[in-house]
Amino acid sequence: MAVIEKVPSVVFKTRVRDESVPGSNPFRWQDLTSDDIFKGKKVVVFSLPGAFTPTCSSNHLPRYEELYEEFRALGIDSIVCVSVNDAFVMYQWGNKVGAKNVFLLPDGNGEFTRKMGMLVEKSNLGFGDRSWRYSMLVNDGAIEKVFVEPGFDDNCPADPFEVSDADTMLAYLKGTASAGVSAPVLEFVG
Repeated sequence: MAVIEKVPSVVFKTRVRDESVPGSNPFRWQDLTSDDIFKGKKVVVFSLPGAFTPTCSSNHLPRYEELYEEFRALGIDSIVCVSVNDAFVMYQWGNKVGAKNVFLLPDGNGEFTRKMGMLVEKSNLGFGDRSWRYSMLVNDGAIEKVFVEPGFDDNCPADPFEVSDADTMLAYLKGTASAGVSAPVLEFVG
């Protein structure tokens, strides 16, 4: 697995509510670039295999949502959940799990995930290409810390969930804040 120092430059296809759109579905397409999401901001990103899947829906996303204010208190501008799903699926999933604070970012074509080196084949589950589970701290586009789940491989029968969780990232941030660490730390776990 290659060490990537900056988030990849991609265009994400998102949907945003726009009351000027007529009809019962007042949403329009809006492109967001990597710069729109990361430039000048301190962002926690976590990526998961898919919306509506068990661990992603019962723990991964809800725990980041639950700890949102603690992340904000440590200087995090936003928390972003990336999944190789389209904008419609991500929107419905957010509604279903009650996501209010975590930004659900659709990577429908898997371009960001592929450029991160985290795209894996999950055809053994009928998923096609999906993201491996990981989390990272991004500061103005620079990747400072990455937690990658162990066992990275195509068609891995397991779905490890040990280090990309909200509590691990929060503990890391609290540790760097209390230690006064300011220099970027590039370390891949897993």
